[in-house]
Amino acid sequence: MLKELSAEFRKFGSYVIQGARAELTKDKKGNGELFNSLYYELSESNNIYDISFYGIDYATFVDKGVKGNDPSKVSPNAILKGQQAPRSPYRFGSGSSRGTWDSFQGKIRAWAKQKNIRLRKYKTVNGQRVSTGKFEKGNYNSIAYIISKNIFNRGIAPTMFFTKPFLKGMEIYTPLLETAFAKDVEELIELNIALQNKKK
Repeated sequence: MLKELSAEFRKFGSYVIQGARAELTKDKKGNGELFNSLYYELSESNNIYDISFYGIDYATFVDKGVKGNDPSKVSPNAILKGQQAPRSPYRFGSGSSRGTWDSFQGKIRAWAKQKNIRLRKYKTVNGQRVSTGKFEKGNYNSIAYIISKNIFNRGIAPTMFFTKPFLKGMEIYTPLLETAFAKDVEELIELNIALQNKKK
């Protein structure tokens, strides 16, 4: 095993995971399901190293965002409008990670209930939309339908919570990994020379 290289790879893995968790905490997603699911694994075979990063199944969607299916169908009363993730490789309504509409609404319903989200009533005053201070009638099924439809059509903006620390980690640790590898090679050469001298 190349011990210097192995140590630097582990530092790199820890740096990325800690950075990703810091980004989630900054976005008020700290200590949640996604936060706690993040980890890395380092494997080695014949001095060939492989480092892999893992998280809950939707982690990549949070990182890279998801394109909306049809931003033109977003409610005119919605706060967020327009395509939220135009460069994302993922899109609602396509791909291998298909889910049912009922399942999607169910998750939004549970989230809305947990956050005690209510729909406010608005009125137009001098051409501007102003809250009346009252809430619309309707249960969490109605709220889930409205929110789900808007998210499905406008998409989810990327957070880059993983990409940012990963790229920064690559910038920092690439030269350190190269130096560590050089040290291990030097040590192996010295060890090999010492073994050859013993045989004489």
